[in-house]
Amino acid sequence: MNIIYVLIPIAMIFVTIAVIVFFWAVKSNQYDDLDREGVNILFDEDVQPSNSIKKTQKKSEYSEIKSPQTTPLKTSDIKPDAH
Repeated sequence: MNIIYVLIPIAMIFVTIAVIVFFWAVKSNQYDDLDREGVNILFDEDVQPSNSIKKTQKKSEYSEIKSPQTTPLKTSDIKPDAH
């Protein structure tokens, strides 16, 4: 029964920390736009090379971005596990 005298203050500390973190998140506008990130994944964006890559590559190499050639996966290409 003496353990309850230790657990109640610890629980109160955890709740206090959780409330403080929640109010910090609300104050710093973490919950302003909940839908944008969920919708952003649906749209493709052109990836620009970073500055360090631009310095090492020639202009003609990165001016034309090519997409990788992909072939559709056939069911004959899938090998069963050897268990």
